[in-house]
Amino acid sequence: MKKTPKEYETGDKVADGLIGELAKEFGSTGTESLLREILTTAIKLGKESGDVADLKLVNSVLKELRYSFKIFSPYRDVKKVTIFGSARSKEKSSEYEMAEEFARKLTEKNYMVVTGGGPGVMEAGNKGAKKGKEFGLNIRLPYEQMPNPYIDEKDKIINFKYFFTRKLIFVKETDAIALFPGGFGTHDEGFEMLTLVQTGRSRPRPIVLVEPEGSTYWHLWKRFVKDKLLKGGFIDKEDLNLFCVVKSADEAIKYIEDFYRVYHSIRYISGVTVIRLKRKISEKTLKFINRKFKDIITKGEIEFSPPLKKETKEGEYLHLPRLVMNFNMRAYGRLYEMIGVINRD
Repeated sequence: MKKTPKEYETGDKVADGLIGELAKEFGSTGTESLLREILTTAIKLGKESGDVADLKLVNSVLKELRYSFKIFSPYRDVKKVTIFGSARSKEKSSEYEMAEEFARKLTEKNYMVVTGGGPGVMEAGNKGAKKGKEFGLNIRLPYEQMPNPYIDEKDKIINFKYFFTRKLIFVKETDAIALFPGGFGTHDEGFEMLTLVQTGRSRPRPIVLVEPEGSTYWHLWKRFVKDKLLKGGFIDKEDLNLFCVVKSADEAIKYIEDFYRVYHSIRYISGVTVIRLKRKISEKTLKFINRKFKDIITKGEIEFSPPLKKETKEGEYLHLPRLVMNFNMRAYGRLYEMIGVINRD
């Protein structure tokens, strides 16, 4: 007989009762149990930790996340692109000018842009964006990273104390990543994003590396990835599908738009991978992807499907056609390749 999971509680009847009352009073449909667990965790921290630094860290992180969710919540249905690049790029540099052009053209197509909020390439992104179409996720540093003056709506600037919460919002609230030339921080952000999509910890998205005409910045980086990571056996050749190197703002925008031409979004439900589409693909393309990508399916076939029960219950994109499959949850480079085939239907 299957055991009922033990309820997550503090072990203090009075505290658990009060937590239950608060969760019932302030939780909404579907959130009451989660709110109870959050409150329970807070009380457990208070009981178990006498370290003020630990509690300060948790307090700051929770406040930063709450505020970020509040700011982004009204714009969840708008596609957003993160712009990463050097804080030290000068206004007349080729990468600054290209980032400005990229943001301008992107927001003219009704995308929004998200930058690190600071100078250099980040400033160029905010400067180029149409008014009201940009966010700045600034990190508080003792030098170099004052917020730039080109974010028109000051409520779209979020100041973070911790890099890891800032990175979480960059990933959670956006749909594509554009990397311009930069230093350690740019490479850190780029490699982390690649790691997240390679391991399935982030939903698939276009990752585009943009270098100005005449520059070999990302081409040399890609050569290193091929010569040292791929030849050394540290990545698979299919992992090269996770990113694209381009030489212009127009190429970068086309790559992002092509990624979402037919593909819409993905969700994993009880071992089943659901791929939502903007329109139904042809039977011919369905047969082709079943032949070409059978190596990434653990059983059965890739099939058309109505919304799954959990999606219907949550009212999630019920109007969109779907594909369902038993994906092996490993071959994300191949999954990107399959999305490319779907988008060419």
